[in-house]
Amino acid sequence: MTDAVFKFNREAFKKLLTQRFFFCPSFELYGGIAGLYDLGPPGTAIKANILALWRQHFIITENMLEIDATSVTPEPVLVSSGHVARFTDLMVKDTVTGACFRADHLLEENLERLIAAEKDEKKLFELKDAKARADTFTDAEMNEKLTLYKVVAPDTNNPLSFPKPFNLMFKTSIGPTGDVPGYLRPETAQGIFVNFKRLLEFNGGKLPFASAQIGQAYRNEIAPRSGLLRVREFTLAEVEHFVNPDDKAHPKFESIANITINAFPRDDQLSKEKQSIRITVGDAVKQGMINNETLGYFIARTHLFLVACGIKEDKLMFRQHLSDEMAHYAADCWDAEILNSYGWTECVGIADRSAYDLTAHSGATKIPFTAFVDFKDGTRSVEVATPKLEKGKMGKLLGKKGPILIKYLEDLDADVAAKLESDLSQHESVTVTVGTDDFEVKREFISGWTKKKKNVTGAHITPGVIEPSFGIGRILYSVLEHAYYVRESDEQRGVLSLPAAISPVKVVILPLQSKQGPFVSKYTENLAINGISFRVDDSGAGIGKRYSRSDEIGIPFGVTVDFQSMEDGTVTLRERDSTNQVRLKAEELVPTLQQLINHRIHWKDVEAKFPKVEAQA
Repeated sequence: MTDAVFKFNREAFKKLLTQRFFFCPSFELYGGIAGLYDLGPPGTAIKANILALWRQHFIITENMLEIDATSVTPEPVLVSSGHVARFTDLMVKDTVTGACFRADHLLEENLERLIAAEKDEKKLFELKDAKARADTFTDAEMNEKLTLYKVVAPDTNNPLSFPKPFNLMFKTSIGPTGDVPGYLRPETAQGIFVNFKRLLEFNGGKLPFASAQIGQAYRNEIAPRSGLLRVREFTLAEVEHFVNPDDKAHPKFESIANITINAFPRDDQLSKEKQSIRITVGDAVKQGMINNETLGYFIARTHLFLVACGIKEDKLMFRQHLSDEMAHYAADCWDAEILNSYGWTECVGIADRSAYDLTAHSGATKIPFTAFVDFKDGTRSVEVATPKLEKGKMGKLLGKKGPILIKYLEDLDADVAAKLESDLSQHESVTVTVGTDDFEVKREFISGWTKKKKNVTGAHITPGVIEPSFGIGRILYSVLEHAYYVRESDEQRGVLSLPAAISPVKVVILPLQSKQGPFVSKYTENLAINGISFRVDDSGAGIGKRYSRSDEIGIPFGVTVDFQSMEDGTVTLRERDSTNQVRLKAEELVPTLQQLINHRIHWKDVEAKFPKVEAQA
């Protein structure tokens, strides 16, 4: 499966998208900027519908907490998260022209050509192995590979410079003085992590829970290409599922355990065959291929979402990150890759990020990012360090709020007490949060520590995080390619066979006579009131040409108001892919369309219920 080829007339497809204004280069009148695109009306509508489906599939169904955090991010946040130091790609330059390229992309393209021509099996394995690891090499390793495989600059064939890390974030300054450095966020996740304490409180202090965010992200790509697949501004839809790191079971796992996916685990990527396998998510978790139930649950839910968007199952694969490809803190990571005319494209990353993010922000701010979890085996006797409090000093400095902090310090559990004792041995003060208030615990507040046994029902832990991250633009583009085909019987005209739930417009109204305007208005008003998007095509073109125009932008249903409509109040309803039509009464139109759009019934159910009619002449 991994060697599959996506046979596709990209030129005809791009021509359709351009003519029908699905998207276009931004600022085209001024020459455009690589990696920036504007969506036109149909592209905007499809994107909005994909996001609506995502919100329903994840946020509403899984009862997630949605937030909307800012895009401009102060530098210390991204220093703590590791982005300032490590959010890089290796860049090489044409040593003559100075043109910049992503080193791994040049290496991969060159290796693809070598693989296609290579006959020796041993050499072929070496080439494929190098291609699989292309984005894991250090700068020195990359330089070695570029030299070994004689990679040169595209078009000019000039030598390449030594690979150097290039940070992909857009840097800016906050405020008029320029003294506060910041960045446009490269992901939406950090906005969730820094709000963890508030989210936990909103959720009643209980784990597990998930928070989600949909928003813009920005990456200063070295050499953007492949249209919407690699851009500098894009929409992410991300979930951060907070879980007890010692218990990553999922209560709804059994509901998805039998879903079969195309999996490409790391062992198979490094094998001679390099082929994906078909396996149920339940078996993949049971065998230890997928690290835990919660990670497996989100892989299965991602599979279901992408298929609902119109992604073909045989062109969808979940690839596990190689050991040296994963972030150092990750326990496991899988990418949902979709096959399109550019090859296998990562569209979703699903990672077990462990407790890295909360630990990093807690360490930087000295604020504990913890949650209290009950012991499954009941009450335990543990040794707790209890502080000897200087209550007089605390009362004098804190006033009426003194008793709040005193109670908090007297009730510390073992782990929090041990951390506080350690922190105060290194710092004059430590900030703690009690309820909604932040307190500065000074070293002078505590004269010493005593150890004593205490019966406790649970402990404060730093949660682990399972993160599914969706690149909406890449999904949108792949959906469009998967939906495109040419209707041979219709003058080679293109069709977008989009699922009704994400199609840009749900129904086109086609009056055969201009005098039918008032009659048509009744239909459009009823459609609008019921939230069904529509277009009216009352041009003088033939009905067949008007059908074709609506097929090109993926409208799934067409309603023709013909001569009989004026007599008995009936209309014909056409389905895009089969081109079959039925006749039904006006009052039956909206309920039927609502069920079709929401996929509660299928077209075959409509054909079984209403009389079929011949296509309009």
